[in-house]
Amino acid sequence: MQRSLLTAFVALLPVAFAIPATPVADASLPGSTANVAGLHTVARAAGKLYLGTATDNNELTNTQYTAILEAPNMFGQITAENSMKWDATEPEQGVFTFTLADQIANLATSHGQLLRGHNCVWHQQLPSWVTAGNFNANQLTSIIQNHCGTLVGRYAGRVWDVVNEPLNDDGSFRSDVFFNTLGENYIPIALRTAKAADPNAKVYINDFNIEGLGAKATAMKNLVRTLKSQGVPIDGIGLQSHFIVGEVPTTLVQNMQEFVALGVEVAITELDIRMTLPETAALLEQQKQDYQTVISACQAVQGCVGITLWDFTDKFSFIPSTFPGQGAACPWDQNLVRKPAFDGIVAGF
Repeated sequence: MQRSLLTAFVALLPVAFAIPATPVADASLPGSTANVAGLHTVARAAGKLYLGTATDNNELTNTQYTAILEAPNMFGQITAENSMKWDATEPEQGVFTFTLADQIANLATSHGQLLRGHNCVWHQQLPSWVTAGNFNANQLTSIIQNHCGTLVGRYAGRVWDVVNEPLNDDGSFRSDVFFNTLGENYIPIALRTAKAADPNAKVYINDFNIEGLGAKATAMKNLVRTLKSQGVPIDGIGLQSHFIVGEVPTTLVQNMQEFVALGVEVAITELDIRMTLPETAALLEQQKQDYQTVISACQAVQGCVGITLWDFTDKFSFIPSTFPGQGAACPWDQNLVRKPAFDGIVAGF
């Protein structure tokens, strides 16, 4: 975003983005010392397309949160964390609801942010009519086509996680209603439908534990090769990147390079780096280094187009509810104060 817009934003800050209380850091723990206009500005200056964040509708009533989310130059891209998933958009067969999804899409548009659609086909957050409908192959094919085509067509010109988490950690295909009915054919069905609905869309497969070299990453590369050999559109691979402090893979760069060599781009799509609680100064320092490592890896690979945080604040992180005893995974803390991890992101670029 242009410098003049940043100047205008700063001038209007006390009026337009006043927040009810000043965020206060825990004085016993280290914080951020970086002085930058915004993470997206830093990413763009480094040659990346964006630095973005996930968000969710229930978070948008928190004015401290939205003051950061909507601040010029902080985030250049938005992912709808839940409101574009199947249960939220087609709760009944053929009955689509877009109120929540439109809210996120309109938020991104109004602030000049890119929008990532998330997602078309996933084994979770499916309404029961999909999972328990006992559809045959032809019926389920038609259902996938209608669902994916409607979503991607409505939010045209976007990047889409068309297929989410199709693989098990050993590289085999995940057993779910789609694979059990259609085999791996559901993947090209979804990708072809998405691209037909919007030829300008970037269509991705998104998964976790494929960020470093290993059986699952190898299986994903083989899937890309198969799809390309069949003429199936596949533009990118999303590396979710839900990491643990001190355990970031050491083969990030090589793995990204191997994906890019297959003719796809890659993106870090759901970055957070969790720790076993409570937070300590040592853990926060290691987290800072880990964020720097991940960002540096993307920076080192031209085909890594951008990075999305899986929400930017611990206040709204999914980690504590999913991994009991763990948390503090984001670059802003529970009080919306920047942590050393913020500086790690800046240093990574």
